[in-house]
Amino acid sequence: MKKIIPVIVALVLILIIGGVGIGGMLLEKYSYSKETADLTEYYGVTGDRLAIVLQDEIVPEQAVRRGGICYFDLDTVHTYFNEGFYVDTTEQLLLYTTAVDTYRAGIGGSSWQNGAEAKDLGYVICFIEGETVYVAADYVKMFTNYSYEVFNDLCIQVYTEWGTKELAEVTKGTQVRTLGGIKSPILRQIEKGETVEILEQMETWSKVKTSDSIIGYIENKRLSEITAETETPVTDYVPEEYTSLPMEGKVSLGWHAIGGLGGNDTLGAMVAEGKGMNVIAPTWFSLNDNEGSFRSFGSAQYVQQAHGYGLEVWGVWDNFNYKNETGSNIDSYTILSATSKRQRLVQGIISTAQSLGLDGINIDFEGLAEDVGVHYIQFLRELSVECRKNSLVLSIDNYVPFHFNEYYRLDIQGEIADYVIIMGYDEHWHGSKDPGSVASIDYVSNGLEKTLEQVPANKVVNALPFYTILWKTEGAEVTDEYITLNNVADFLQRVNVTPGWDEETCQNYAEWQSGSATYQIWVEDLESLNVKLNVMSVKDIAGVAVWRLGYGTASAWELIKAYAES
Repeated sequence: MKKIIPVIVALVLILIIGGVGIGGMLLEKYSYSKETADLTEYYGVTGDRLAIVLQDEIVPEQAVRRGGICYFDLDTVHTYFNEGFYVDTTEQLLLYTTAVDTYRAGIGGSSWQNGAEAKDLGYVICFIEGETVYVAADYVKMFTNYSYEVFNDLCIQVYTEWGTKELAEVTKGTQVRTLGGIKSPILRQIEKGETVEILEQMETWSKVKTSDSIIGYIENKRLSEITAETETPVTDYVPEEYTSLPMEGKVSLGWHAIGGLGGNDTLGAMVAEGKGMNVIAPTWFSLNDNEGSFRSFGSAQYVQQAHGYGLEVWGVWDNFNYKNETGSNIDSYTILSATSKRQRLVQGIISTAQSLGLDGINIDFEGLAEDVGVHYIQFLRELSVECRKNSLVLSIDNYVPFHFNEYYRLDIQGEIADYVIIMGYDEHWHGSKDPGSVASIDYVSNGLEKTLEQVPANKVVNALPFYTILWKTEGAEVTDEYITLNNVADFLQRVNVTPGWDEETCQNYAEWQSGSATYQIWVEDLESLNVKLNVMSVKDIAGVAVWRLGYGTASAWELIKAYAES
């Protein structure tokens, strides 16, 4: 017996040690981790930076806090809050243009000015650090409906949308963890009776947001039944209305190309051609320096005569004719990116329109580089304010929209302008060395479809070409020449070519050989124009424009007239 006792003791000790080991393993497996997460690492912030919790998500961008004031960088403001803020780094200005006025604040200053009105806000509205522009959150709120609140000196909770949120009460003190699991680090202790927002409910854990905007996970067994709560939206800012000056009925516009004062004498002939036209747009004005000035062929007598014919006159301002004629270095970026020059241009346009008695303004700025886009849109915003104040129709000419010219911002134009004119041609253009149609039906139809995704139909005008291009290919060389609508039939008869209908482009097409050269022409004629006008009728847009007067025929204008009166 004495020999057995030591063996039994040894066995018991082995069992105890084994039990302790197994118990430790079980304890390790099933016990709750007490590891605490570092919130600065969780938010990824240092110094005066604040993580941005937008709705229920931590976004990559961050805010800063200086002197108790929160600031967002301008890109963040544009991305999440309001695209209307514009910075002129050269003249050190922050601008915000509404439908009726422009607010100006000096960078580094604490006051804003709006015409004769001014106010000091007692904090720096905007500052620049390195190449980054920061705007005060409270100043953004002057023009934007959103809410924000800072928590734990680490994050700023922002709401820009409101709806219904799901809430649950914590039934027993527990922890909010970084992930759904008892071994996950603790973000925050949470007490019984606190309320959390349920973001996502899973089998045993729920993704929640606490009252101080910490987003993490809680066990479902610690939560009460979910209830719904309707959020109260912020409606402090009521934007001014962008009023419009629509014409009665459809627009039927003809561009009158005028290269000098003598061109005004051709008004009578152009009106005689354009039967059914109700707007004439003379190409009178072209930027002629880099200070915001322009050349003018404008004539008050012309305007009076046009009014006598029952026409509205929308003067055309362009950025290329004077430059092309003289070879001058007219730089749209230099003009539009400087507030003083932009304002000089705007005021010059308005005063000229008033002195001539114009009914409207037609902006035709072409060939703008992408970096000019933001400045061009600010110019249009500022011009639209003055047009609205002076009862002038504002129309803007645009290329057919594609991804590579999105910076012309048809969506903003559709808000601030009276008419957005799509130049539904130049699918293949003079000098492109790429034979093809000037305006196939798919090009026109798809262009209008993309435009109507951004611009209300009652503001969209489609421009038709009263010309086509004759293409000549000889070896590797491609040349071309314009043929106008009123000359194309005679030309085809002269070369003894009869075109045939091409269903793909909805145009009459001809191709022939002469010597070693191949000629191709996609004809603009009554048949092709009629198909385009039918598409425009189906899309119920605001009207039609034609490039240009002097190129048309009586029959073509009869089609235009029937469309406009339909």
